[in-house]
Amino acid sequence: MSDKLARIIEKIDRAETDILPGTIRRGLEKESLRIDAEGVLSQQPHPTALGAALTHRYITTDYSEALLEFVTPVTEDVETLLSFLNQLHRFTYLNIGDEKLWVNSMPCILHGEESIPIAYYGESNAGRMKTVYRQGLSHRYGKLMQTISGIHFNFSLEDQFWYFYRDLCGSTVPLRDFKSEAYLGLMRNFYRSDWMIPYLFGASPAVCGTFLAGRKHHLQDLGEHSYFLPYATSLRLSDLGYQSDAQASVHLSLNSLDEYTASLVKATTEAYPPYKNIGIQVDGEYRQLNDSLLQIENEYYATMRPKRIAQSGERPSHALQERGVEYIEVRSLDLDPFLPVGIDEDGIRFLDLMMISCLLESSVPMDWDEFRRIRATRNQIAERGREPGLVITKADGTRCSVERCGLEFIKYLEPLADALSREDGRYRVALDNKRKLFEDPALTPSARAMDGIHQHNDTFFYFAKAQAEHHEQFFKHEVVDLQFASEFEEEATASLKRATQMELEDNEDFETFLDKYFER
Repeated sequence: MSDKLARIIEKIDRAETDILPGTIRRGLEKESLRIDAEGVLSQQPHPTALGAALTHRYITTDYSEALLEFVTPVTEDVETLLSFLNQLHRFTYLNIGDEKLWVNSMPCILHGEESIPIAYYGESNAGRMKTVYRQGLSHRYGKLMQTISGIHFNFSLEDQFWYFYRDLCGSTVPLRDFKSEAYLGLMRNFYRSDWMIPYLFGASPAVCGTFLAGRKHHLQDLGEHSYFLPYATSLRLSDLGYQSDAQASVHLSLNSLDEYTASLVKATTEAYPPYKNIGIQVDGEYRQLNDSLLQIENEYYATMRPKRIAQSGERPSHALQERGVEYIEVRSLDLDPFLPVGIDEDGIRFLDLMMISCLLESSVPMDWDEFRRIRATRNQIAERGREPGLVITKADGTRCSVERCGLEFIKYLEPLADALSREDGRYRVALDNKRKLFEDPALTPSARAMDGIHQHNDTFFYFAKAQAEHHEQFFKHEVVDLQFASEFEEEATASLKRATQMELEDNEDFETFLDKYFER
């Protein structure tokens, strides 16, 4: 542990306050494909019983009509967070008939691009914009990439902590600016260690053959219907997953909020010739929102983002510029097929430790060369992370084995885990459980997934379908919390009314709506 981090933890300890664990706020966004009884991507529309995807607070869709996204409220309690996500799954299973939720990040059986229905959000201008945006993604990157699922972890600290920490640092910077600078510093440090995410959380070492149909790749045959890399941890995070050659040259600087937002605005406003060739409207039908490198800010495929909740009709970049960073979104987590909701308490507590250590530690600026080295190391772990004796290059240029690098970082986090575990020791337990994965790669989710695939005739699909059926039984046979069920039913009904009301209240044509949005 660095001297700075040790000093800060000591000062927090001396303050005899619950300032750190008591002010952490977390939220989860979890994606899952709907599949039919045969394990094929559902062709059915978003179930009406789940409400309107456009306006429901907790259940929406991502790219596809068949790709559910569960959104939890922000909470300070890890158990409450996971319980809410669990109840969302139970409620969903009550309302999707014979369908199931796919529990792996890499998709189920696909029958080509045409078998992937784009999400529909109704005829309001806001709903049409979301659908057209997804049309643009299909023209730019193809639909297959958009069927990959994951979990997003949203992390923030309440202002009570920020006032305390600003005083601790002796800063007189306005709180908005102090928070933004500190959050960006957190992101730079997290990127420097984020190779550990595919190692510890990666659970996609293989894919179904239908995902690769007609695509060039370097994966190896596995059985008759699957492909894999022998020591892969997260093919979702490799070049096979959420990647874009067009975006590869985009570097959104994390050295200041002004630089970050300026880069974002440039990418969303300047025309990109290959996308100009697609056309915006062809024969009266929209193909994309615009011909910029990014149609909107969320198109940028970063594994981490600084976020601020935008007001209605406000662009995310404008919200950041005006009011600063509100929270950090970690987007690099695979679904763990062995866990009912894809993540557990240990995983969340480990992420807490990473985020807090990265916040409290010194954070020097990051240039483009360093960012590319970091990305190369993360890709190396995604494709070869469990390879015996694998040596990686850390952000500071030093080289060491995956095991040694990982165990050093675990040891580095121990004082922080102890400081956060005064009463129950749960952070130390979470850290010790992650230590075991570096000591024995066979315990990682990716290795366990490969074992499961081998046990199912070396077929990714058979393994993944079996896990989906296992979790289906778990959710269907547990007692439903009637209070949650009632709340979700009321929200579904209310969301349908809100979506209808939005359509009725629209008083301008779609072109005018888009012009006003992009002028903001």
